[in-house]
Amino acid sequence: MLAEEQQEPVPGAHQPEGYRRLRSRLAGGPRSIGAVHRLERLINLVAALLHAERPLTAEELRNRLPGYAEDHGAFRRAFERDKEALRDLGIPVVVEPVDEVTQPGVVGYRIPKEAYYLDDPGLAPDELAALHLAASAVRLEGASGVEALWKLGGELAEQGPAPAVAALPGTAHLAPVFAAISARRRIEFTYRGRPRRVDPWRLSFRNGHWYLAGYDHDAAEERMFRLDRVESDVDVTGEGGAFERPPHLGAQPPPWQMGGDEALTARLLVDAGQAAWATGHVGPEAVEERRPDGSVVLAVRVTNREGFRSFVLGFLDHAEVLDPPELRAEMVDWLEGLVSTEGASVARAAPRADK
Repeated sequence: MLAEEQQEPVPGAHQPEGYRRLRSRLAGGPRSIGAVHRLERLINLVAALLHAERPLTAEELRNRLPGYAEDHGAFRRAFERDKEALRDLGIPVVVEPVDEVTQPGVVGYRIPKEAYYLDDPGLAPDELAALHLAASAVRLEGASGVEALWKLGGELAEQGPAPAVAALPGTAHLAPVFAAISARRRIEFTYRGRPRRVDPWRLSFRNGHWYLAGYDHDAAEERMFRLDRVESDVDVTGEGGAFERPPHLGAQPPPWQMGGDEALTARLLVDAGQAAWATGHVGPEAVEERRPDGSVVLAVRVTNREGFRSFVLGFLDHAEVLDPPELRAEMVDWLEGLVSTEGASVARAAPRADK
């Protein structure tokens, strides 16, 4: 049984639906005796942390909640597992100082109500059904969109997930970045060996990688960062609503601008037969020179060299990288490497004459 002061169901946007789904998720299947004990302990833990007027220490939680072992080591192991289980469910268990004056260095735990409660967006049944279909059909590695719908209520989750039609790889940085974008809060992280302070604008997924577009305060310009190249944790540091997203974010940037490489301007010469297509694809503002033979020189801002190489390769022998010299040399080396690899493959595949 729950402790007397914790008989109230765990709060959610819709009760008792959110409570029932939480029980189902935490139970993890048939209700064995051990599973029920842990389930009740987790529900008690959520209730205690959610209604705490101040952060509660681990020792206070051990004394207050039933279900934990008397042995200190066993308690710590169980408590750590419980915290991770709640965080995996999206329940924000935070660590804060208890009282710097009376108990310096002592930390406690709580669940901020403003971060836990989900406002009812007033979705109609057909809107909730569409959201459920989208969350079910696209699987994100390490996360499930269906569980995020539980606090919205409804019976759709009872039907089970729809067949997945797409699977996207995940990354540990996705959750804090997405939360910061939603709240318009500044983030800090290390990228290419330098600390960055960024206003996060948008997440994009392209060619198997996640990209963050935002304003880099240290570079004083818009930048694109590949999340799997972030070298540290992503810390959400700014206040909510600290910036406005620019209106141009409606269109996805081209591949050569979806990366975290140091920005440079490439000068690309395109033959007359391909000039109109290239200009339309890059934009007329990129035209630096129109030559008498109909060819054009385009000034292309590049932050993803791999994407730019693929773009240039599409013109075959009808385009030439003019500047900067290091980008031209890199393009030549890359092409020579392709030729060498292809030649070696052909040589290995060629039949050998009998000796």
